[in-house]
Amino acid sequence: MALNRTEREEFLAQPHVAALSVEAGPGRAPLVVPIWYQYQPGGRPWLLTGTQSRKLDLIRAAGRFTLMVDTLEPTIRYVSVSGDAVEYTDGTRDDLTEMASRYLPADKVAGYVEFASADHGPQTKVVLEPHQWVSLDLGTI
Repeated sequence: MALNRTEREEFLAQPHVAALSVEAGPGRAPLVVPIWYQYQPGGRPWLLTGTQSRKLDLIRAAGRFTLMVDTLEPTIRYVSVSGDAVEYTDGTRDDLTEMASRYLPADKVAGYVEFASADHGPQTKVVLEPHQWVSLDLGTI
């Protein structure tokens, strides 16, 4: 059964690791990679990625991408959201802290932010304007 708007937005707002999919050019399959993202119901999802990454180059070239999240428990459920990349800004330490806080225990956030700031290089924040949603809850099988 398809999820209604509230259900799919609440599901996407949970701290799942998303599969990001973006066109990779003529004659190539899409690039699909796991990624952390941030989302609040009713808002626009965003992510951080390396400013010099292939992923960012492909998103810029395509102008759009998809995020897909899923779970197997308590039911088999997924949400996919696709749309345009509408905003590119320099990622900040606050963005990184917000993202890390979504996925990591509170006592690990500061250490991760220090590591990522030193190791990952400059980041770009990319905001998705949702246009298409696909969702399903298959229940327990």
